[in-house]
Amino acid sequence: MMINKKIKLRFRRTIRRHKRDAIEAADNAEQQLDKLFFRRLARLENVRRFVTGWITLIIVLTISVVLQVRGLDGYYQKLAPIDGGILREGAVGTFTNANPLYAVNNIDGSVSKLLFSSLFTHDANNVLVPDLADKWESDDKGQVFTVSLRKNVKWHDNTLFTSADVVYTYKTIQKPDAKSPLLASWQGVDISAIDDFTVQFSLPSPLAAFPYSLINGIVPEHILGKIPASQLRSVPFNTVNPIGTGPFVWSSVEVSGTTKESRNEQIALKRNPNYHLGVPKIDKYVLRTFKDESELIKAYENKELTSIVGLDKVPDSINSDTTSNSYNVPMDGIVMVFLNNSSEFLKDVHVRQALSIGTDRSELIKQLGFTALTVDGPLLKHQLGNDNSKNQQVYNLEEANKILDNAGWSRSEGDIRQKDGKPLLLRFVSQNSAEYAAISQSLQKQWRSLGVDVDVKLRPEEDMQGDILTRHDYDVLLYGISLGIDPDVFAYWHSSQADIRSTSRLNLSEYKSKIADKALEAGRTRIEPVLRAVKYKPFLQAWKEDTPAIPLYQPRFLYITRSELTGFNSRRLNSAVDRLNNIQSWTVLQDRVLK
Repeated sequence: MMINKKIKLRFRRTIRRHKRDAIEAADNAEQQLDKLFFRRLARLENVRRFVTGWITLIIVLTISVVLQVRGLDGYYQKLAPIDGGILREGAVGTFTNANPLYAVNNIDGSVSKLLFSSLFTHDANNVLVPDLADKWESDDKGQVFTVSLRKNVKWHDNTLFTSADVVYTYKTIQKPDAKSPLLASWQGVDISAIDDFTVQFSLPSPLAAFPYSLINGIVPEHILGKIPASQLRSVPFNTVNPIGTGPFVWSSVEVSGTTKESRNEQIALKRNPNYHLGVPKIDKYVLRTFKDESELIKAYENKELTSIVGLDKVPDSINSDTTSNSYNVPMDGIVMVFLNNSSEFLKDVHVRQALSIGTDRSELIKQLGFTALTVDGPLLKHQLGNDNSKNQQVYNLEEANKILDNAGWSRSEGDIRQKDGKPLLLRFVSQNSAEYAAISQSLQKQWRSLGVDVDVKLRPEEDMQGDILTRHDYDVLLYGISLGIDPDVFAYWHSSQADIRSTSRLNLSEYKSKIADKALEAGRTRIEPVLRAVKYKPFLQAWKEDTPAIPLYQPRFLYITRSELTGFNSRRLNSAVDRLNNIQSWTVLQDRVLK
């Protein structure tokens, strides 16, 4: 088909028009690009400087605000203890029994202290204060004591605590079949419940210090009451699920190692939300046991522990650690050199006096590596009845030599003294610890200058607690005794306590004096403080003249912790276990809070 000429012309004109429009559009775009982009491109450097300046200003302002806020923290905020966290203690030893009727060593005693409450406890000044008890009173003679109990105290299984639990605890202690080490202290005492919250103790004779006997843990009658006394020492309650009224509740125990030498335990306790003295601030308490000090120290250095108990001194590796704190707490006890009055040579009072005067106690204390409070007699300086005028004589080597010379103990210069052909040789026994070893060595040198030969034997703690202390198998014993705040020292110096038939036999010097016996008996039976002090004076005078022992210093409790342990009592303690008396107030965590 032939295309119409007219149509062809029209098509060509349309194409030419579109071409012109495209050229015009391209020219216009080029003009606009040149106007809006290429001509303004030169201004980009100025824009870049402007934007960079604003960004820099914002960064500087932000940093300034942060630094200012941090700088003001010191004015408006402070580090303060907060609730929560876990206290991980480490100690050398073995866990065997949480039952307070049997817990005697530091490990068992610590666990028992946290699980079981007692009728009384000690405050930060080591003063006796009520715990499960609400109040107490005694008759005029100090022979009948009536204790009112707190109401609404609950056992960990939510059972109500009553006087039945108190009566059961002490009557069980009195049963020989129970084999409690507390038996000797409770012979002849009658315990009865007046009502659900009142208990009466009737003593065979007056005893002013009796309330100080009420610090052992109370056990639940509703759980243990039907178990024969002879089986109590080994029931699962003691190690699997003990239930008490203390600040912490049993959680678990993990044991590693298959032999006694490799055995380690980890005892975990969680806080008791119903504790009658206030909910503990710490969430959890974990006690880890170790077979020796080297393992204990290593675990602490690896930051596996919050604190460690039982060391004699701070290891050098820990001493240089700025994150650690060391607490040196004086204990209400005395480290003494006990002179066995029954031994062959120490029967002679002149020998005992010479040893006392010839002992430079200040030099001995220098060996300790810490500042210790000195002791000059059988009572502590702050105890009722103490009389400074009855202190032992001060160090005088010349006088000591003269006493031995006059007593017939002769020697050639530098030789050991002899009498009737027998050398003055003493068997010296002490516990094998760094502290006692240093004192023993120094004392051996001092007495050697007097012409006294000393055979020193350092024994492990288990040997000390066994035959040595029970049989008094020594001439001289370096050892520490616990006194507490009350001046009743009957157990340590009355002649009846030296008898081999005595259950405790704590008269370690086997001291026998009718004057001292009478004074000790009179002092413990008087309630009036002034009268008690007067009654003890003859004892102090006799003790000074007879010299049954050489008092040295108050022992200390060393507690090493990771950072500060807020609330810990660092004033005075009776024993290592008593560090836990106010654990409900301890905190191990800190955070910033507003002032």
